[in-house]
Amino acid sequence: MTETAPPSGELTLRTLAMPADANPAGDIFGGWVMSQMDLAAGIRAGERARCRVVTAAVKEMTFEKPVKVGDTLSIYTEIARTGRTSLTLSVEAWVHRMRYGGLEKVTGATFIMVAMDENRNPMPLPPEA
Repeated sequence: MTETAPPSGELTLRTLAMPADANPAGDIFGGWVMSQMDLAAGIRAGERARCRVVTAAVKEMTFEKPVKVGDTLSIYTEIARTGRTSLTLSVEAWVHRMRYGGLEKVTGATFIMVAMDENRNPMPLPPEA
């Protein structure tokens, strides 16, 4: 079963849900999914900022469907806004169901990332390349 609206943003990270990431019922821990989303947000924000970035906040995350062992998890990111030192990203997690086929959105959230200098202080974003 495929969602009516396709994923929005750019495919930034793709990984496989493994048994070590699951609870006894076979569902993948939500914290693992969130960590994959954080990695993807960091990749995309770091590419734009061209420096170290840190996660400042995560907003409005709701788990709509479970992730199962064997699912391929794909994280899509889109830079929604840039500030002086921060980037706001829309991050979506989708799975390809190995056993059932199809692509399903499992969750989405807004991540706020901050550019950091070598002394770990916020720094202005460079102009877009």
